[in-house]
Amino acid sequence: MRTALILLFLLALAAMPGALLPQRSLNSAKTADYIAQHGWWGRLLNKLQFFDVYASVWFSAVYLLLFISLVGCLLPRLFEYLKAVNAKPVLTPRNLKRMPHHVESTVDKAPVEVIADAKVRLRGWRMVVREEDDGGRTLSAEKGFLRETGNLVFHFAMLGLIVALALGKLFGYEGQVIVKADGSQEFCNSGVLGYDSFHPGLRVDGTDLSPFCLKVTSFTPTYLANGQPEKFEADLRYQAGDDIDNGTWRPYTLEVNSPLRTEGDRVYLLGNGYAPVFTVTFPNGEKRTMDTQWRTTDNITYLSEGATKFDPPGITDAQQRRTKQLAITGLFAPTAELRGTLLDSSYPDLRDPAVAVDVLQGDTGVDNGRGQSIFTVDQSLIDDGRLKRVLRTNMRPGEHRTLPDGTDISFDSVKRWVYLQVSHDPGQVWVLVFAICLIVGIGASLTIRRRRLWVRAAPADGGRTVVEVGGLARTDQAGYGEEFTRLSKDVLGGTR
Repeated sequence: MRTALILLFLLALAAMPGALLPQRSLNSAKTADYIAQHGWWGRLLNKLQFFDVYASVWFSAVYLLLFISLVGCLLPRLFEYLKAVNAKPVLTPRNLKRMPHHVESTVDKAPVEVIADAKVRLRGWRMVVREEDDGGRTLSAEKGFLRETGNLVFHFAMLGLIVALALGKLFGYEGQVIVKADGSQEFCNSGVLGYDSFHPGLRVDGTDLSPFCLKVTSFTPTYLANGQPEKFEADLRYQAGDDIDNGTWRPYTLEVNSPLRTEGDRVYLLGNGYAPVFTVTFPNGEKRTMDTQWRTTDNITYLSEGATKFDPPGITDAQQRRTKQLAITGLFAPTAELRGTLLDSSYPDLRDPAVAVDVLQGDTGVDNGRGQSIFTVDQSLIDDGRLKRVLRTNMRPGEHRTLPDGTDISFDSVKRWVYLQVSHDPGQVWVLVFAICLIVGIGASLTIRRRRLWVRAAPADGGRTVVEVGGLARTDQAGYGEEFTRLSKDVLGGTR
């Protein structure tokens, strides 16, 4: 038990960095910024896995050792408990006067009657009656055995909780995806490629996910006058199980902390943002329209930044195409407000949308074979001169600008997107069950008191009976003195 307590303390201590430091699984960008800002110290913490605490070797080692220690602690206690369940209450001590609680008196009843009356009064106690050599009788009684039951339930529930959490880490997964809120984009939980980021369990390869599909038909935010969000609602259409085969779509209103539960998965609404819609009309008359989502940089005013990238049509030569690609990058404000010459936002909802953008022309890097962020352009391409700024301007919906080569760029409208998280945890129900058992077990262990009572009735001169009552609290004596006084008075009801 001492080892288990030490390991439990170490587990709590090991979890502290997970609360104090950014974790890569929750916010990889914030983690990278922290490492960059703290230099060698940040790099050292990264090597020691302090930014992946719950997946680190040292946390897993403490976790596993705690599990082994609990098993080694609980099995012997379980065997002792099973023996005690069938055991009779202990013999009445020879000298009851040495008990913490003791009374003695003489009654006008036979020993058999005294013991019979005591059995009636102690109904609900575990009792055994024994005869003594001098013709007297004794009654051994005990109560509160459920205290040990609660103690074992508590510790086995803790053990089960550890196992259930481990199963969640092994066979669970978590993924995030951005979906446009106009019904035009459908997300299906068919594989890792459908996610923007995906965190599989140790035994999950991403090929056997729970099948379901969804699309967001609308998103309705509600804000207070000061811009504070009051409620977010996303109207979904989803299909799972047989619905996928017969093409049935079911409605659901997704809200914060009110996830969609389907096929063992939970779909949460984590965030939302905007996607400016740009149309580029190239000199040959061809048009391209794109509505790439932009990243929210201010969670109060929803000022956003991003980059919408276009490939020129009709150019098959890769080298030539890399000189004609376009990137529209800059800021978007749902409620535009100029602070000097800089665009800012004063309110999170779409009251007066505007963009402040740089139009870049050249090689955007979209076909160089390397992954890149959809929210930014590669700064090294600008530094090398392969991507040049050809226009800087502010625009509102409906406005357009013309580049020197005759390319026309228009800011058409704004769409909304929502940020969803899909979580699968096969151990979540068991976590709930064991958590409830843990509370029930610790409650029983703390509130139930184990106590023992002995009654000895020995014959005395004149046909009377000497009755002794002794009591002992197995755990603590708080409150047992009053109970013993009541019980002893009832047992000695014929005293004079």
